[in-house]
Amino acid sequence: MPWLRTYLVIALAIGALISTVLLVLEPLTDFAFLWLEWPGITAAYSFRGAVGGSTFLGIAISWVVNALSYGLGAFVILSAVKVLREA
Repeated sequence: MPWLRTYLVIALAIGALISTVLLVLEPLTDFAFLWLEWPGITAAYSFRGAVGGSTFLGIAISWVVNALSYGLGAFVILSAVKVLREA
Protein backbone atom coordinates (compact mmCIF):
# COMPACT_ATOMS: atom_id res chain seq x y z
CA MET A 1 0.00 0.00 0.00
CA PRO A 2 2.72 2.54 -0.85
CA TRP A 3 0.13 4.42 -2.89
CA LEU A 4 -1.67 5.27 0.35
CA ARG A 5 1.34 7.09 1.79
CA THR A 6 1.93 8.85 -1.54
CA TYR A 7 -1.67 10.01 -1.77
CA LEU A 8 -1.59 11.15 1.84
CA VAL A 9 1.47 13.33 1.21
CA ILE A 10 -0.04 14.74 -1.98
CA ALA A 11 -3.32 15.46 -0.20
CA LEU A 12 -1.58 17.23 2.68
CA ALA A 13 0.39 19.33 0.20
CA ILE A 14 -2.84 20.27 -1.58
CA GLY A 15 -4.44 21.16 1.75
CA ALA A 16 -1.47 23.31 2.74
CA LEU A 17 -1.59 25.08 -0.62
CA ILE A 18 -5.31 25.79 -0.33
CA SER A 19 -4.90 27.03 3.24
CA THR A 20 -2.03 29.31 2.21
CA VAL A 21 -3.97 30.73 -0.72
CA LEU A 22 -6.96 31.45 1.51
CA LEU A 23 -4.74 33.14 4.09
CA VAL A 24 -3.10 35.34 1.44
CA LEU A 25 -6.43 36.25 -0.19
CA GLU A 26 -8.03 37.47 3.06
CA PRO A 27 -6.88 41.10 2.98
CA LEU A 28 -6.94 41.30 -0.82
CA THR A 29 -10.62 40.32 -1.09
CA ASP A 30 -11.79 42.17 2.03
CA PHE A 31 -12.41 38.84 3.80
CA ALA A 32 -14.89 37.62 1.16
CA PHE A 33 -13.66 34.01 1.47
CA LEU A 34 -13.65 33.94 5.26
CA TRP A 35 -16.44 31.35 5.31
CA LEU A 36 -14.02 28.85 3.78
CA GLU A 37 -11.75 29.17 6.81
CA TRP A 38 -14.26 28.44 9.58
CA PRO A 39 -12.72 25.14 10.75
CA GLY A 40 -9.35 26.77 11.36
CA ILE A 41 -10.78 29.96 12.80
CA THR A 42 -12.95 28.00 15.21
CA ALA A 43 -10.01 25.89 16.37
CA ALA A 44 -7.78 28.94 16.80
CA TYR A 45 -10.44 30.81 18.73
CA SER A 46 -11.11 27.82 20.98
CA PHE A 47 -7.42 27.19 21.66
CA ARG A 48 -6.47 30.81 22.20
CA GLY A 49 -9.51 31.33 24.40
CA ALA A 50 -8.46 28.39 26.56
CA VAL A 51 -4.80 29.25 27.07
CA GLY A 52 -4.40 32.77 25.71
CA GLY A 53 -1.77 33.24 23.08
CA SER A 54 -0.33 35.47 20.44
CA THR A 55 -1.94 36.40 17.16
CA PHE A 56 0.79 34.54 15.30
CA LEU A 57 -0.08 31.36 17.21
CA GLY A 58 -3.76 31.78 16.30
CA ILE A 59 -2.93 32.21 12.62
CA ALA A 60 -0.64 29.18 12.72
CA ILE A 61 -3.34 27.04 14.34
CA SER A 62 -5.88 28.24 11.79
CA TRP A 63 -3.54 27.44 8.91
CA VAL A 64 -2.74 23.93 10.20
CA VAL A 65 -6.38 23.02 10.88
CA ASN A 66 -7.48 24.31 7.48
CA ALA A 67 -4.62 22.45 5.77
CA LEU A 68 -5.63 19.23 7.50
CA SER A 69 -9.33 19.63 6.73
CA TYR A 70 -8.76 20.46 3.05
CA GLY A 71 -6.10 17.75 2.89
CA LEU A 72 -8.62 15.21 4.14
CA GLY A 73 -11.01 16.23 1.39
CA ALA A 74 -8.27 15.96 -1.21
CA PHE A 75 -7.30 12.53 0.14
CA VAL A 76 -10.88 11.29 -0.20
CA ILE A 77 -11.07 12.56 -3.76
CA LEU A 78 -7.69 11.06 -4.71
CA SER A 79 -8.64 7.71 -3.18
CA ALA A 80 -11.98 7.69 -4.97
CA VAL A 81 -10.28 8.42 -8.29
CA LYS A 82 -7.85 5.53 -7.71
CA VAL A 83 -10.67 3.12 -6.89
CA LEU A 84 -12.66 4.23 -9.94
CA ARG A 85 -9.61 3.87 -12.16
CA GLU A 86 -9.04 0.29 -11.03
CA ALA A 87 -12.65 -0.77 -11.54
